[in-house]
Amino acid sequence: MANNMESNRLEYKREADKGDKLEKAVVAFLNYNGGGEILIGVDDNGSIVGVTNSDAEQRKITDRLGNNIRPKILGLFDVVAE
Repeated sequence: MANNMESNRLEYKREADKGDKLEKAVVAFLNYNGGGEILIGVDDNGSIVGVTNSDAEQRKITDRLGNNIRPKILGLFDVVAE
């Protein structure tokens, strides 16, 4: 990570938790002018820890956001591997 610091447009998550914190963060960024980024597989200090299976993780995140947020937000976000 370039600056190793979270901000009002950048949030780190070690994993896509099983609670609703991911959905809340996504909605917050969608409501924020300019949006934001959530990096999964990154510790709070900016250290990369990675994910086990990025394809499966991307599908899981897309499904969660598509199924758990109303009104539907599909098309308003991207889930990409870096």
